Amino acid sequence: MPLLAELQQISRYYEQPGSALRNTVLGDISLQINAKDRIAIVGPSGSGKSTLLNILGTLDMPSSGKVFLDGSETGKMDETRLAEVRNSFIGFVFQMHHLLPQLTLLENVLLPLLPRKDKTLLKQANELALHLIDRVGLTGHINQYPTQLSVGECQRTAVVRALINHPRLLLADEPTGSLDSANAGHLANLLAELNSEQNVALVIVTHSMELASKMDKIYHLRDGKLVLSQK
Repeated sequence: MPLLAELQQISRYYEQPGSALRNTVLGDISLQINAKDRIAIVGPSGSGKSTLLNILGTLDMPSSGKVFLDGSETGKMDETRLAEVRNSFIGFVFQMHHLLPQLTLLENVLLPLLPRKDKTLLKQANELALHLIDRVGLTGHINQYPTQLSVGECQRTAVVRALINHPRLLLADEPTGSLDSANAGHLANLLAELNSEQNVALVIVTHSMELASKMDKIYHLRDGKLVLSQK
């Protein structure tokens, strides 16, 4: 399978003010992500899971080590190029859906494409949005606002928004953390299915072993080190 992303000996530490000491969150982590991979990274709160995902998604920079996306080293990209990569290559799903309350469900889904002026592209995106919205069972809600939707419906909307730019890598940070057990189970199944249907690699960080069990590979983040679990 093609190699989509790679972390090479990633470390992340924070200087302690007024001291020569460092707080090391991640230490010497390497990881390869191939097309269609389905990966879970588990660990307790504060173990560095979100930090690792943010580094992979170029939202944070490592203290040392290298990040490669589609063969290109992100550390050599300027902010403009990094923004382009985040918008086209990566899709993000966070624990809180971050939908804009003044926009309808459909408008929220299409939000990443609003700066573009290509009418053909926008038409195609609208068709894809309607298809994905139907796929996640929200067709009857496209003109509703986030305040009119349940938490589970908002999170499904956020998943569709993350897929609207045809990303090759989908990153999800505790995507079921704010959901009840029933909705969490539905979303876990949905993410696993979309991984295959949309031909997108999926990396999830979570403390939920139920969600992690839906993935093909499970890594445990312990003391700043990433350890592959034997399922």
